[in-house]
Amino acid sequence: MAQVRNKQVILSNYVSGFPKESDMEIVETTITLKLPQYSNEVLLKNLYLSCDPYMRNLMDKPEGAPNPLSYTPGSPLGGYGVSKVLESGHPDYKKGDLVWGFTKWEEYSLAPSAQIHFKIEHFDVPLTYYTGILGRAGITAYGGFFEMGSPKKGENVFVSAASGAVGQLVGQFAKLTGCYVVGSAGTKDKVDLLKSKFGFDGGFNYKEEPDLDAALKRHFPEGIDIYFENVGGKTLDAVLLNMKLRGRIAVCGMISQYNLSQHEDVSNLAQIIYKRIRMEGFNATDFYPLYPKFLEFVLPHIREGKIVYVEDIAEGLGNGPAALVGLFSGRNVGKQVLVVARE
Repeated sequence: MAQVRNKQVILSNYVSGFPKESDMEIVETTITLKLPQYSNEVLLKNLYLSCDPYMRNLMDKPEGAPNPLSYTPGSPLGGYGVSKVLESGHPDYKKGDLVWGFTKWEEYSLAPSAQIHFKIEHFDVPLTYYTGILGRAGITAYGGFFEMGSPKKGENVFVSAASGAVGQLVGQFAKLTGCYVVGSAGTKDKVDLLKSKFGFDGGFNYKEEPDLDAALKRHFPEGIDIYFENVGGKTLDAVLLNMKLRGRIAVCGMISQYNLSQHEDVSNLAQIIYKRIRMEGFNATDFYPLYPKFLEFVLPHIREGKIVYVEDIAEGLGNGPAALVGLFSGRNVGKQVLVVARE
C-alpha cells in the first residue's frame, strides 16, 4: 500500500473577529492510497477548492450544540470542491470519475460517499466552474432568485455583494428574465465590472455612499421588488425602507456580520409588516433536487456566451489562507478558487 505525502491547511485555533492567515497553518502528513477493506467511502484526489464566506462561521468555538461541519483546531478545513475518484467503495462512483461535493482542504481525502453531491458529466466547460457557477454558488443563485424571488418581467431587483460568486449570477439571471437590476460592490472596478461584463443596469460602491437610503432611492425611485441579500446590517436596514408592497427578500448571506462579536442592529424590520414583505432565508442544499433542471437552464447560456463568470484563481494549498482571508477585505474579484492540482 503506497503511502504518499498529504499537504493540508489546518485551523491553528478558534477565531475571534476577522480571520488572519496566522489562524491557519500548512502541514504535511501521509495518507495510504488504498481504501480500508469493506469500506463504502471514496478516496479522492482534490483538484479545485471553493473559498466561501460561510467558512468563517465554522472557525468559531462552538457554543451549545456544535455545527457538525465546524472546524477543530489541528484538523484540516473543509469546504466544497472538485475531486477525482482514485478508489471507490460505493457503487455510484468509480475510479476516474470527477465529482463535486464537500471535501477537506488537503491533497487527498478519504470521504464518506454522502459528502459527494454530484458526478460531473459535462466537460465542455472549465472544471473550475463546478466550484462556482455549476456548483454550490450556481444552485444558490438559481434557487434563491427563481424559487424564492419569483421574478416577473419588468420588476426591480437589487443585489448586494453583486460581483461575488453568487451575486454576479443573480444579476445575469435577472437580466435574462427581463428585470431592471442594480448591484452594490466595494470598489469602483467591481462596480464597473457589474455594468460592463455582467450587464447590470446600474451599480454603486457602498463604501463611497454616506447615505445608503439615498443611494437606493437614486437607483430605485419606484422601489425594489426583489432584494437578493448577501450582506446584512446597514444595507438590509436601508433596503427595507425602499422595498415595494409585497416585495421579496431572499436571504442568502450576511457577510458584513460574520466577523462581529456584536451584530449591527436592523431598526427597520417593521417595514416587513407595513409592506407585507416576504423575507426568507435558505441554504443551497434546499435546491439540490433542482440541480438537473438548473443545468438544463444554465449550460446553454454559458455555451452561447449569454452568461459569463469571473473567477479569481489562487495556485496551491500554500496560498489557501491568504485566499480565504482575502474574501473579507474584498481582495478577490469574482469567484475565489484555490487550485490544489490540475487534472
